Amino acid sequence: MRHELDNTRIPQHIAIIMDGNGRWASERGKERSFGHQAGVDTVRRITSECVRLGVKFLTLYTFSTENWSRPADEISALMGLVLSSLEDEIFMKNNVRFQVIGDMGRLPQEVQQKLRETMEHTAHNTAMTMVVALSYSSRWELTKAARELAQAVKAGTLQPEDIDENLIGGRLETAFMPDPELLIRTGGEVRVSNFLLWQIAYSELYFCDTYWPDFDEQDLHRAIASYQARQRRFGKTGGQIESGE
Repeated sequence: MRHELDNTRIPQHIAIIMDGNGRWASERGKERSFGHQAGVDTVRRITSECVRLGVKFLTLYTFSTENWSRPADEISALMGLVLSSLEDEIFMKNNVRFQVIGDMGRLPQEVQQKLRETMEHTAHNTAMTMVVALSYSSRWELTKAARELAQAVKAGTLQPEDIDENLIGGRLETAFMPDPELLIRTGGEVRVSNFLLWQIAYSELYFCDTYWPDFDEQDLHRAIASYQARQRRFGKTGGQIESGE
């Protein structure tokens, strides 16, 4: 489907909820960690393809704050996988900058250190920015931003009437990048699961039944083709968009 895409309308920011690793493994009689490892291989493929297509930001929902309630052995396996996947040279090979959003303070120290090293090592890469949402949830992010604004008001450095959408957006973890144009969720679930709730206000949503380990370049192309087939109105009428108002 690659040839059917309009190269002038590739979304500049794609966000993905990578769902289905555990179910993919269970259906094969394997431990859930086996599915997470297979999911890392998919990340490599999709990252490379996004760079090739000209996507500028790829945000991956890797581990939510709610995931801390999972079994301890699965959390340990996931943290180990984070460490091992950051050894991958995909960042340098594809000229990809690495960034993290989320409550990093909850992560093991060795994971925090490796994340910081990878961000520093890739800071000057320019083809695309891969953003990993790790120990992240949108409600946590919005609560944190509200608390910071409240503290500024209390300190007298900010007036309540000066708080607007831009000021709130500037306090979010994602302030360094544009909002996603396209949100993809794999694995058959049709919900956004506390992911980028503020940022996806006008994102196009794409859900598919394919488990994340099986999601390939053709699946990515189908998602982008679906995005390109839609008219993005942002509150206007279709007629206004067509007339260029």
